Amino acid sequence: MYYKNSVLYKMKNIEINQISESKVKGIDFNNVPLGRTFTDHMFICTYSDGEWGTPRIEPLQAIPSHPATMALHYGQALFEGLKATKNEQGEPLLFRPEQNAKRLNYSARRLGMPEFPEELFVEGLKKLVALDQAWIPPMEGSALYLRPFMYATEAFIGMRAATSYNFIIMASPANPLYSGRVKLWAEKEFIRAAQGGTGSAKAAGNYAAAVLPTELAKQKGYDQVLWLDAKEHKYIEEVGTMNIFFHIGDVFITPPLSGSILSGITRMSVIDYLRYIGYEVQERKISLKEVRQAAEDGELKEAFGTGTAVGIAYIQSIGSDQGKIHVSDASPIGEKVNHWLNQLKMGEVEDVFQWMQKAEL
Repeated sequence: MYYKNSVLYKMKNIEINQISESKVKGIDFNNVPLGRTFTDHMFICTYSDGEWGTPRIEPLQAIPSHPATMALHYGQALFEGLKATKNEQGEPLLFRPEQNAKRLNYSARRLGMPEFPEELFVEGLKKLVALDQAWIPPMEGSALYLRPFMYATEAFIGMRAATSYNFIIMASPANPLYSGRVKLWAEKEFIRAAQGGTGSAKAAGNYAAAVLPTELAKQKGYDQVLWLDAKEHKYIEEVGTMNIFFHIGDVFITPPLSGSILSGITRMSVIDYLRYIGYEVQERKISLKEVRQAAEDGELKEAFGTGTAVGIAYIQSIGSDQGKIHVSDASPIGEKVNHWLNQLKMGEVEDVFQWMQKAEL
């Protein structure tokens, strides 16, 4: 079943059922780890009989499910991630939400799921954020993390595309994911994705398959896995929670979107910004051997990861079965990019790319 031409939707008003008193009182925004504290409301829209129903915002609550819910058995589940911040006037802002809408639908097509109307995706985000804007942390680098996701809800044991789905957006205030420099383990036994697979989609199953290798890397003293290509275990692809950039000589290099890595929205934004401030950015294959040689030659100046949850994460070292590569103890350009992105998201610098959108009811 292919849903692209069967999604029927007419723009409807978003129904809002607001709680009487917010739980935000007493929240310590200096101590809100990602994914453990949630706001008052969620956006939800259901798909059945070939169309999306009436969208609504309602109090965040548990959702009953049947034991035969197809997402639990066949993995039709995907998600997105983006953040909301506030400018100096206290207005809530979203960073490039239309790109998340496009990527969600790319993932949906790959997983045989119905596309969600992009206009409604953005409008639902804006209304939810506007309603729960008191949950946006005020500090630079912190934000309200937004998690849109979709999963199959039909109760059926059988291998086919489901006929009913939930699309939901929930929100969680969070401080920066990494407080220090990050150490990576270059994984050569396990793989994240292969050509023709689901590596370029934000499929929930991609992350399930990464849990064990990540835990093993942490046992070795590393923070995250650096994934290599599935065929030769030679070329760098991405990190478990982010895309990656290497500053070698006067050039920034990042692995290409070859079908097995995620098209990060922070990644594409950093490429645009680096070029805007005068740096050459190459999207090409880069091997672990090349990075090691650049470090030995003194040409590896820095490396950093990019992603919604991490922002910009500075890489300190990369370990592998051939020993450790010391990347750097400083990230001057990475810090500049990070500071600019944070300022942009808080409305403190000119939005030269027109990326920010206000969230209003």
